Amino acid sequence: MEWQQVEVRLKPRKRGMHLVTPEVVSALPQVTSIEVGILHLFIQHTSASLCLNENADPDVRADMERWLNHAVPDDAPYFVHTAEGPDDMPAHLKAALLGSALTIPIRRGRLALGTWQGIYLGEHRDAGGSRTVIATIWGK
Repeated sequence: MEWQQVEVRLKPRKRGMHLVTPEVVSALPQVTSIEVGILHLFIQHTSASLCLNENADPDVRADMERWLNHAVPDDAPYFVHTAEGPDDMPAHLKAALLGSALTIPIRRGRLALGTWQGIYLGEHRDAGGSRTVIATIWGK
């Protein structure tokens, strides 16, 4: 199999941590034909992030959002980069903390995620809009 690359447009979401595994998987039907491979996901934004975490209990996502907002508060007096509003610089910091890329193994036509793992979109802006993720797939 040759390398493949797909642009995945995630629907707009409100600020918070969102489980997007089903949306990502449904956009990548070619994964089902791969016995062994790799999926690399890269979000093309500086105010949103990707990470892996708990896929069953939504309280984990809510707790993560509360912690991030506590650790990096909006409108902190020491932020200079505020041209796009009080959530602008905090969004950049949260994205830097959580990261912009994931690499996930593919095994027998499925993402080889652990039992309790899911792909999270961290939407760190109050009005971030749709987000673009570049999915690069390789396998046989």
